Amino acid sequence: MNWLQLISNKRLGQEDRHPQRHDDRSEFKRDSDRLVFSAPFRRLQNKTQVFPLPGSIFVHNRLTHSIEVSSVGMSLGNDVARMLTDRHPHLKDTLFEEIGAIVSAACLAHDMGNPPFGHSGEKAMQTYFTERNGKYLEDRVSKELWSDITHFEGNANAFRLLTHRFKGRRDGGFVLTYSTLASIVKYPFSSLATGKKGKFGFFDTERDIYLRIARDLGIRQLSAEGEPLRFARHPLVYLVEAADDICYEIMDIEDAHKLNILTFAETEELLLGFFDAKTQDGMRQRIIDEGITDDNEKVVYMRACVIGLLEHECAEVFAAHEQQILDGIFEGSLIDHISPLPHDAYRRCVDLSRKRIYNSKPVLDVELSGYKIIETLMEKMVEAAVNPDRFYSQQLLRRVSSQYDTDSHDMETRIMAVIDYISGMTDVYALDIYQKINGISLPIV
Repeated sequence: MNWLQLISNKRLGQEDRHPQRHDDRSEFKRDSDRLVFSAPFRRLQNKTQVFPLPGSIFVHNRLTHSIEVSSVGMSLGNDVARMLTDRHPHLKDTLFEEIGAIVSAACLAHDMGNPPFGHSGEKAMQTYFTERNGKYLEDRVSKELWSDITHFEGNANAFRLLTHRFKGRRDGGFVLTYSTLASIVKYPFSSLATGKKGKFGFFDTERDIYLRIARDLGIRQLSAEGEPLRFARHPLVYLVEAADDICYEIMDIEDAHKLNILTFAETEELLLGFFDAKTQDGMRQRIIDEGITDDNEKVVYMRACVIGLLEHECAEVFAAHEQQILDGIFEGSLIDHISPLPHDAYRRCVDLSRKRIYNSKPVLDVELSGYKIIETLMEKMVEAAVNPDRFYSQQLLRRVSSQYDTDSHDMETRIMAVIDYISGMTDVYALDIYQKINGISLPIV
């Protein structure tokens, strides 16, 4: 793969158009603006990140997480662009110098396909078909659709959301640039080629779109003729992934401290553990010199230092392994290859998060409730899509926005429309619909 082909401002759905511009924004900055001002991005403010949506203490939701990831992604892209243009002078004054803006835009979009209640909601959508009443559909749909819906994945759903032509939309999806779209596909293969984790990058309905983008950008195809589609990652995916890895792990530690799941002493030990003894002493002295006495503010300062360190380390790893990345043979994430001291500290954070944060009672309670809510919505709505002529089905489907093709003559299209509808809900909206269709609450006029 080569950079000059990989970085393209060609827009999906407007390949043959050259619209007149009235400002000096780059095409990749336009991508960011289209995402920020979209309804699906706005709905991220009411989707759980890890902890329950805030009461008196504000913690991260999908929206604040995405904004922070985008900020770190911009820094990663800019640092890599600087290092690699110094190494390859022919990349100066080309679109390559804008990779910070591309990564930033992709980071804004990376969670837009996640359903309500995070991974619990994702699991409920999968298991409706594999463990619940949806199993009978296996013999009634194509093997491609069955594989897609039984492996339902927020990453693949984000690509669909950004590229699918929903009813009433102009062109197709968000009309983003090829490079931005390729940069969000973390698992660039079909569900038929998925491994044990069940991760994949695009539904069969968007297979041809991804194929068109990949071939235009010169992304290396790994699958042989006749095998399920599999590609190498677009190189910028590694930077999007690194920004996400840095933010969700370190910010979860800060949130856990705010919620008193972790003590200040535990949090300080975790965050200072990224640095050698001399640097730790310097950080403690600066806290004293600046008169920071509030424990939350101390954590904010240490967290900022950790994010800065990890961003620098990941940019260095990317530059050091540039050729392997371009050849499509780089293994693991950038975080996996950083220096031993911060890598060990990062792993301690991951291990503690699994034991103390992700299995804490507030998090488990949300997951259990969310699973039941999404499971019920799937049962009711998919059944309505499969049997649209029934009275109750018609009543349910009338609630669905007209952009979702629930009145299609094709059953598979209707099933995907219901999945689009449910996955696009916010946590609160999903709860509201769950209560209404179960007769738990009535609308107040």
